Amino acid sequence: MPANIQNLDFFLWAAALLAGAVLSGFLLDYLLFRLAVKFFRPEAGSVRESFMLHCRRPARWLVVLLSVHIFLPTLEMTFPDNRIMGVPKQILVILLIWSIAWLLIQLTKVLEDWLGRRFRLDVQDNLASRKIHTQIRILNRIVTAVILILAFSTMLMTFEKIRQFGTTLLASAGIIGVIVGMAAQRTIATFIAGLQIAFTQPVRVDDVVIVENEWGRIEEITLTYVVIRIWDQRRLIVPVTYFIEKPFQNWTRISADLLGTVFLYVDYTVPVETIRNELHRILKTSAHWDGKVWGLQVTDTTERVMALRALMSAADASTAWNLRCEVREKLLDFIQKNYPNSLPKLRAEVSSSENRPGAKDDNALGAAGLIPTVPCDPAKG
Repeated sequence: MPANIQNLDFFLWAAALLAGAVLSGFLLDYLLFRLAVKFFRPEAGSVRESFMLHCRRPARWLVVLLSVHIFLPTLEMTFPDNRIMGVPKQILVILLIWSIAWLLIQLTKVLEDWLGRRFRLDVQDNLASRKIHTQIRILNRIVTAVILILAFSTMLMTFEKIRQFGTTLLASAGIIGVIVGMAAQRTIATFIAGLQIAFTQPVRVDDVVIVENEWGRIEEITLTYVVIRIWDQRRLIVPVTYFIEKPFQNWTRISADLLGTVFLYVDYTVPVETIRNELHRILKTSAHWDGKVWGLQVTDTTERVMALRALMSAADASTAWNLRCEVREKLLDFIQKNYPNSLPKLRAEVSSSENRPGAKDDNALGAAGLIPTVPCDPAKG
């Protein structure tokens, strides 16, 4: 038999074996998936459902690649020269490393989903949940970066020449490390700042903060930047080092409850005790008041008005804002209806022409004819 025909038969046989290995892998994956669905019954919102959602594809490719790896000795026996299988074996090993890394990364997402369902953010007191969410999101990115670095390093180590030059690379690693450290010191500082936020937590996911004179909530925290959702749905993106180096306000650092104030400027004639009773009545009928703190005091006086400060408490910042607006509107409406003369006014004292300074001199000048006099019409007053 000619050599080219014999080689063609070898390649056809190898292709058939490879196709059989791939089909066997897909069949095994299908059977495992059906058994998992039958016995574990992944319900909506469960860890099993999250596992199926995130890990289905990487697990499938891992099973297929392992099936090909099992058939690999048979493929090697097909070719008389084993050097021909060097490149396919190398590719198969790289794909196996890639699929394992992919599966591990997806498992971190399963863990994040599980913690997200166990520690919910849409509850009234979510301080502990915000701590867990902040830590798991940052650590998830760190673990993903570490897995990718290890997977890439392992892929490189599968090449024989790279392993041979390993000693040389290690010898120069000190110099390279110094150079890279000087060039990437800002990046390293950002990475360290991300770790500080993950563990010390000056801010957490869903915290209410004032940053750059903007009110908003922490929407996302990464290793390099933080996304703040402002009240008007804009997004303010600041570097993660901002929360380490600069001052900012965190309204939910210890708890979400908040004290709100309303200032009214009224005339001195308003009855303060009546306004205080009306404030209490408004708060008791409001769905936004948490029933903890309230009060009304005269906090300032000027030559024209006095300042009344209404103090009230609410469960969170958004509720406090709505409560302040409600109290302000209803107190103003109460004063307008019951004490309209007690609203701020400008007082002025008007003197009569006979009593004002210089009136006698004007009368004398008028009598002497130096100031013209205009007859007064009695009908016009």
